[in-house]
Amino acid sequence: MTPTLFGRWQTRLLLLATVGVLVSIPFSTGLIGSGANSVYFWILAYVAIFGLGWDVVYNYLQKSRWDRDWPAVYQLIAGIWEMVFVFCGVKIFGFLPIPLPKNELPIGAFFLHYFLVWLAVFISSQSFMRIIFPRWRFRGGQWL
Repeated sequence: MTPTLFGRWQTRLLLLATVGVLVSIPFSTGLIGSGANSVYFWILAYVAIFGLGWDVVYNYLQKSRWDRDWPAVYQLIAGIWEMVFVFCGVKIFGFLPIPLPKNELPIGAFFLHYFLVWLAVFISSQSFMRIIFPRWRFRGGQWL
């Protein structure tokens, strides 16, 4: 079943609020990266907020495909695009506020955090969501 826009939103918010937070905890406590800082939760919030808008675009693009499908490679491209957007907003241009100066956010830690969150959310959407919510994909991605 092709995800509906509401289903995309529900799935994105559920996975970022659970899996994304779990992956971000080691970064925010300083176990991974450089020191304890809440900046990683800010990045996660930006991915969630802007992702709701991007999902409108993705939903439109998906409807223009002949099979109305959204293959996994498109999810990868979307994840890279969202990473570039958030990276530019946080680190390069600084139009997204974070609780530390933009020059103090390590580039490597940012990319590692984003990659691990994206990978965990992708794997969860392809496996755990189908196990925990068996009717999830038949309801257009809606789990409520």
